[in-house]
Amino acid sequence: MRFVLVHGGFHGAWCWDRVIPELARLGHEAVAIDVPGHGERADEVPTLASRLDAVVSVLEPGDVLVGHSGGGHEVTRAADARPDLVRHVVYLAAALPIEGRTQPEASSTRPGAHGEQSGVDATGMREHLRIGADGTMAFGTFEGARDFFFHDCDDETARWAFDRLTPERFGEEGVLPISVPRFWAAELPRSFIRCAEDRSQPRWLSDQVADRLGVEPLVIEGSHSPFLSRPAELAELLVHAVGTSPVRALQPTV
Repeated sequence: MRFVLVHGGFHGAWCWDRVIPELARLGHEAVAIDVPGHGERADEVPTLASRLDAVVSVLEPGDVLVGHSGGGHEVTRAADARPDLVRHVVYLAAALPIEGRTQPEASSTRPGAHGEQSGVDATGMREHLRIGADGTMAFGTFEGARDFFFHDCDDETARWAFDRLTPERFGEEGVLPISVPRFWAAELPRSFIRCAEDRSQPRWLSDQVADRLGVEPLVIEGSHSPFLSRPAELAELLVHAVGTSPVRALQPTV
């Protein structure tokens, strides 16, 4: 199989460096991409179109899409654009768009006893961020980033990752509603992996995403960053995930 690996916010293709050789050891190919504004494309100003093109431009027939965290939006939109090329979509502690809502809303909206509730900082990330005059967001300290993303990584790994984080810029993807009608209609094979000690994606949100995907979640131990702390285990779970099937239909809304 061929895996297309898509990072989440603040990260880049570098975060998959330990997973790619583990997938190769299992007999599979993998390619990791940088979304504009991140990694080696950090100087680019991202748009919804350029973020989508970064993924779609590398797709080949039969690819397995893997989106981590905010990368769930990118793989969903890519699967919507070219469902004919996608064998399976894996959501690794990832977000799932809510039809007709913005990306931030998809990570903060939950149904409650008194109707829909929404919070701007459902993950608790804001306390760790430094907000620039231009609106860019960056982790203010190594300790904050480690606590949020890398708490089960050794010191050297956590520092290596922190030094590669890029500021996050919310442009049009923060205000324009997302619509992926072909994705909902295609009912592609899909799976969700929950990180058991995740401090970045609240349990209510991971449960909500898995439920909306219509899948029984798979679980990996550790933090939000299993690609760094347990890459061999993650590679094996990604391969296993492709063999699983949904148990219910997709839910475009909450």
